[in-house]
Amino acid sequence: VQLQAFGGGLAQTGGSLRLSCAASGRSFSSYDVGWFRQAPGKEREFVAAISRSGSSRYYADSVKGRFTISRDNAKNTVYLQMNSPKPEDTAVYYCAATASSSNMRNATTYYDWGQGTQVTVSS
Repeated sequence: VQLQAFGGGLAQTGGSLRLSCAASGRSFSSYDVGWFRQAPGKEREFVAAISRSGSSRYYADSVKGRFTISRDNAKNTVYLQMNSPKPEDTAVYYCAATASSSNMRNATTYYDWGQGTQVTVSS
């Protein structure tokens, strides 16, 4: 499946931003989808993931309560709603897809990746 992440930009602390991950190719509803991020000089880290049906959602502790992942399989799109972002959320955000139903917090589970979208949060 081909993925394209978009919606990044500049946000202010206390504001909000919504990222989208649009998919094309094979049946999107057969894939679990995750969001990861990578800040300059840091390792890529897990942010959130959602199962193919949307019934299960997982979050990193650092974003729990502030970010919400959701999906619309009819539109082949997964969203990441970022509320009350903080400067430490500044990073390039990537979406990724997998059909393996393994550990959805682990980047190695995913084999299809989007190109990334930059999110910058100012205080």
